Amino acid sequence: MTDKAIDSRVRIGHVHLKVADLERALAFYHGVLGFEITQRMGRQAVFLSAGGYHHHLGLNTWDSAGGKPPPPGSTGLYHVAILYPTRALLADALRRVLAGGVELDGAADHGVSEALYLRDPDGNGVELYWDRPKEQWPHDANGGLAMSTRPLDLDALLKER
Repeated sequence: MTDKAIDSRVRIGHVHLKVADLERALAFYHGVLGFEITQRMGRQAVFLSAGGYHHHLGLNTWDSAGGKPPPPGSTGLYHVAILYPTRALLADALRRVLAGGVELDGAADHGVSEALYLRDPDGNGVELYWDRPKEQWPHDANGGLAMSTRPLDLDALLKER
């Protein structure tokens, strides 16, 4: 094992999710959240993007058609986090989610970010969030990051334009 840290330019490029029903998943990720379809592979897989990238999300039924979510107490994906570049765009995402009839599991102000938590139709956790500018991040007395979990004012967020 090496002590050298990973290069700071490394990014997570995409998430690929197993889904039970491709059209139902598309209704959420494309219809509600607004991701663009970049490629379809028949009725088994679809690739989605924001802004023309080849894909940020892959959805497939290769090993999961008609399947059920993992039971509580099992390992697996906790949530996929979708980063919005501004608070106003996070507010737009909240409007889309509410208009789509999707229930929130929660909403939080973490000091470094504001986040909305929900579930996709297959029970996968989804976090929609924006990061505050780094110079606004809270720090403790020793200079370490001081993230927290406080309630997020959804009414104030919805007033964001």
